[in-house]
Amino acid sequence: MSKHDTICAVSTASGMGAIAVIRISGTDSFKTALYIFRKNGKQLNINDIEPNKAYYGEIFDPIPDDKPMVDEVLVTFFKAPHSYTGEDSVEISCHGSYFVQQKILELLFTRGCRLAEPGEFSKRAFINGKLDLAQAEAVADLIASQNETEHKIAVNQLKGGFSNELRDLRAKLVDLTSLLELELDFSEEDVEFADRSKLKELLDTVQNHIGKLTDSFRLGNAIKNGIPVAIVGETNTGKSTLLNAILGEERAIVSDIEGTTRDTIEETFNIGGTLYRFIDTAGIRETSETIEKIGIERTFKKISEADIVIGMIDGSKTIKNIIKSWKEIVSHVNVLTQKLIIVINKSDLMEAGTMFSLNDDYLHYMKSTYENNIEKYGGYMTDEYCYSITGMDLHNICDLMTFMYLSAKKTEDVESLKNEIRYYTKSYKVGANDVLVTNMRHYEALMNAKASLEQVKNGIENKLSADLLAEDLRQALYHIGSITGEVTNGEVLNNIFSRFCIGK
Repeated sequence: MSKHDTICAVSTASGMGAIAVIRISGTDSFKTALYIFRKNGKQLNINDIEPNKAYYGEIFDPIPDDKPMVDEVLVTFFKAPHSYTGEDSVEISCHGSYFVQQKILELLFTRGCRLAEPGEFSKRAFINGKLDLAQAEAVADLIASQNETEHKIAVNQLKGGFSNELRDLRAKLVDLTSLLELELDFSEEDVEFADRSKLKELLDTVQNHIGKLTDSFRLGNAIKNGIPVAIVGETNTGKSTLLNAILGEERAIVSDIEGTTRDTIEETFNIGGTLYRFIDTAGIRETSETIEKIGIERTFKKISEADIVIGMIDGSKTIKNIIKSWKEIVSHVNVLTQKLIIVINKSDLMEAGTMFSLNDDYLHYMKSTYENNIEKYGGYMTDEYCYSITGMDLHNICDLMTFMYLSAKKTEDVESLKNEIRYYTKSYKVGANDVLVTNMRHYEALMNAKASLEQVKNGIENKLSADLLAEDLRQALYHIGSITGEVTNGEVLNNIFSRFCIGK
């Protein structure tokens, strides 16, 4: 890529539509556009153009003697640096005919324009200082946003909310590094400019801040890619039927044969403006069949990764089998961090009296299960302890472990389950100014920065020299700077912008 090239591309979605927008950027943008544009039958020159103003006229083919019109258009001229890319830019709004779009591009190619690479307009905006790298990535997230929450996160990042936080962190670390490097200039005089105790305090502050950002990745990633909901249970409990009912289509194979689902099936679905990633899993049972065993191992893995676990139980079985099934499910769920919804499916086939007996047994078992989990994680079964780690007492926590009866074939029952899922995830709402990490590249960079700062702290405790401490601080600065593009390399840039669509 040469920054001196003039590039062009269709910026609207491919295919036929009412209108399309063709974007041009580069040194010769104005000259190139004016060569094929006329207003009231007259060609204009650069001195006739007022920047940031739209002109109505025609695109024409200047080569034939009769100079035929290609389309009626609106052309807007943007003078550098007041454009998206920071360069002279032009946008041609034409009719959405595929032929018209391609004809205009062909005319631009004859004047020396070349087709833009994926993400090249945004890449130029980054190179010309119009966006930092995190903001440029937010452009792609904004285009891909599918709900209000994703949109809010992307807009905040595009406006610089995330970048500003990183800039503040980096400024503090730069000050520390400068003081340590100053000590190196006076190493023979044994002068200490950076007070080690204050240095540790500041490192703790920065690490805590980075920790909050990395902790937000689980939520940010769930919102961006869909909140993971695992549908689990024994074979033939109706898991695939439920998935199909939620999606409103025959996505998973439904059969009376046990073990039909051998691997996980994932589909995203929007409920009330929030994106969920539903995961149908292999049925849990004892088996010697190799492929099915692998599928069951993947089921347990998906349970551990899910925010919500829907435990499906066959209500047509005896109460003894029902209790056995739910104990198996609960034993794989961390009730401290995951929402568990026990669903007794085929409730229309349950034996008389089973439902009432289950209600009491369920509450008792949930309470004892929570007690076991508290002990497993080093706590004690007290309301005070529960409140200290969850903000709720034991009674409220048990209430959150939902217990439902339904038939996956009944629309009203499936809607009730959707409402329960929505109720749990109401806490996933994000404010306009909330900063969440949604990008794996950002998360890894922050984790690396955090590890480098931990090295600095260890070095202080071990009384390492200023040059070694400064080197670890420089590593932390590098990782944080790599997020916004203050430090980067061509390979990283090409990898990031290659994921953009052509024309953006």
